[in-house]
Formats: sequence, C-alpha cells, structure tokens
Amino acid sequence: MGKTKTAFVSEVGNKNKEKQHQAHKADAEKVHVSGLKGGQRVKVVEAAPTEEAPSDTIEKEAVKKKAIEKIRGKKYVGAKAKIEPGRAYSIKEAIKLVKDTSYSKFDGTVEVHLTVKKVGTSVQVNLPHQAGREKKIEIANEDTIKKLAGGKIDFDVLIATPDMMPKLVPFARVLGPKGLMPNPKNGTLVPDVKRAKSFSAGSVTLKTEKEAPLIHTVIGKVSQDDKELSENLEAIFKVLGGDKQIIKVFLKSTMGPSVKVQVA
Repeated sequence: MGKTKTAFVSEVGNKNKEKQHQAHKADAEKVHVSGLKGGQRVKVVEAAPTEEAPSDTIEKEAVKKKAIEKIRGKKYVGAKAKIEPGRAYSIKEAIKLVKDTSYSKFDGTVEVHLTVKKVGTSVQVNLPHQAGREKKIEIANEDTIKKLAGGKIDFDVLIATPDMMPKLVPFARVLGPKGLMPNPKNGTLVPDVKRAKSFSAGSVTLKTEKEAPLIHTVIGKVSQDDKELSENLEAIFKVLGGDKQIIKVFLKSTMGPSVKVQVA
C-alpha cells in the first residue's frame, strides 16, 4: 500500500507544479500598462522599417554625378559639345564626328562598342581594310619551331595545320598570352596549307563578354580614309545580322567621346 500511495502523491505533485508553471508563464506574457484594468490586454503592433529619405538619395546621386563631371577635362567637354545628345548618326556622319572630336596628339584608334541580343555571340569577320601597319602572317613549319625554341617571335599572326599543332604545344605558354596560339575559333587552325595561304590578316573574331551581350573591337585609325572605316563597320554589321541582332552601336576614338550610330 505504501508504494501505491507514494506514487499517487507524486503524480498529484507533478500536476500542481505544471499548473504553477503555466500560471507564471501567463503572468510573464501579460503587458502591464498604467491606466488599464485587470484582465485588459495590449495588442502589440510592429513598426514598419523606415526607408532612406528620397532627398538623401537624390543628394548622393548629385554628388556622384558632380564628381564624375570634375574628372572630365576641357578638351573632352568641348569635343562632346559637338555631338547632339541622344541622336543616332549615319555611319558616314558618325565617322566624321569621331575624327572631329578626337583630341589626342597621336593617331588614335577608332573603336566600336556594340550591344547585341544574345550573350555568347561569336562570329568571324574579314575586314576589307587593315588598320594601321600590315600584319606579318607566318604558316607554322620546322623553321618556326626553331625560332620559337630560340625565343624569337617575328610574326603577328601564326597559322597552323593539325599536323603542326603537337609541335607548337610546348610553346603554348609563350604564344597563348600574346594571342598567337593557333585555334579554330579565330580561323588560324586550318585543315591544309592551301587554306592557310588564303588566310586574311584582316580576319577578326567578334565575341561578347562572358556575362554581358557587349562586343568591343577596332575598325581602324583616325587617320584612315573615311570610306575604308565605313566599309569595315558595314562588314561588321553584315556578319552580325544588322538590326535583327544588334541593339546599339557606339563609335569613339582612343581619346574622344562616343557617337551613337544608326544600325544598318
């Protein structure tokens, strides 16, 4: 009997302790505010997070814009004043403007910056006219291997056939960083010598950045004939599919503002 009674008392004790714990918990959850009667409760409402005042944002943007304007020199500002904001010029007009707004003392490069529809676009184009000095093209042979072994590189473009590639691999660390290692993407790895002899030095690979549909290339020099620059740009438009694939085009010299071009 003693064991049964002890078990019964223990169970009652545990229930009493549980009730006391729940009562303390209920008291702890009550919010006591002066002026409220017993049993009344206060509903807690979370305040919405405050956002940065619009005026602060505008002020920061103004300061940032002012800082950028200070960087621009008088020559750049004067050159940009010749270009009508937002206007897209014809190829002929754009090239003339790029030349007029180039203020470098050296013969600047005419750059082309394009926005296309797809990331990963990559095409090969043969520019009708070379920019600057004529490039020296070499078709890889045994003499080329000897020159490379001696640390001599006297060519601008290296063309190779599949049978020569294994012999060029040991020099990949030298040729690769200079953009001279033959590969099929830029047309410098060809099936036979006959094809290698027909390779054009004006061949250019146009491809977008890795994570953006932007293409950057060069069509010539500021001193180059307007017609040659126009034909080079037209060749780029044609190989990219014109306005079906090209969204925006800008021309600029090495030192000069950009000029928006109509997509042909």
